[in-house]
Amino acid sequence: MGRMDASHRLAVGIGEPIEAALAPPMRVVVHGVGLEAQALQPAPATDRAPLIFLHEGLGSVAMWRQRGRHWPAALCARTGRTGWMYSRRGYGASDPIPDVRGRGRHGPDYMHREAFETLPALLTALGVQRPPVLVGHSDGATIALLYASRHAVAACVAMAPHVFVERVALQAIAAARDAYPNGLRERLARYHTDVDSAFWQWNDVWLSSAFAAFDIRADCRGIRAPLLLVQGEHDEYGTLAQLDAIQAAAPHAQRLVLPACGHSPHRDQPQALLEGVSAFLEAVA
Repeated sequence: MGRMDASHRLAVGIGEPIEAALAPPMRVVVHGVGLEAQALQPAPATDRAPLIFLHEGLGSVAMWRQRGRHWPAALCARTGRTGWMYSRRGYGASDPIPDVRGRGRHGPDYMHREAFETLPALLTALGVQRPPVLVGHSDGATIALLYASRHAVAACVAMAPHVFVERVALQAIAAARDAYPNGLRERLARYHTDVDSAFWQWNDVWLSSAFAAFDIRADCRGIRAPLLLVQGEHDEYGTLAQLDAIQAAAPHAQRLVLPACGHSPHRDQPQALLEGVSAFLEAVA
């Protein structure tokens, strides 16, 4: 995992001051692609299953820290677990996608490929030798569900997951496309080396006709591990029908619905989310 430098210790900024340590960012090569990764180490740490954080469709390692808070560090510190964050290809400081709107454009199975090809190889490269706890947000939550449907995990936390396409999601993504040249691109550029690679790989595929048939409800039947579903009451990218569908496929799943919360629970309701996820993990993993 590498040496933890004292200069990378930080207060997580949620509730009481808790410290966690961030290792220096590192580059991991997976299937010939360089991916940005960063470890989190609480003090003291336990030997419980590590946390693997999977970011949203426009996210990255750096974007987990928002509004002066670092929610993954808070969860690692609260639960005493080590953690890993990584940026998928085209995001953050990971290798970009050449010709992202042409030959490099994603197909509708891009989250399946991340879950079934990239993530297993990445965990091996990071030296994660035991079933981890996956903590995913939005696209990252979908990837977590897919991985958990085929691979052993200690538990899975899916925040604002997408298991089928809803009109409200397409409307929000179309609005993001309109906002991109009008300030959104500049804001996102702080978190991505190649912001166009980050934005268009996500936006183009979601608004493509081929993606309309995206549906992983059948895959969710394969999830046997403890599963927590989280969604904000005012999620602009999806409705509670997503959680209903997952629970129909995996009846053991628990749900946490947060009031006064949009698509990003770790930004809108960080303390409530921290309490809920910590309690879930304490009970099951």
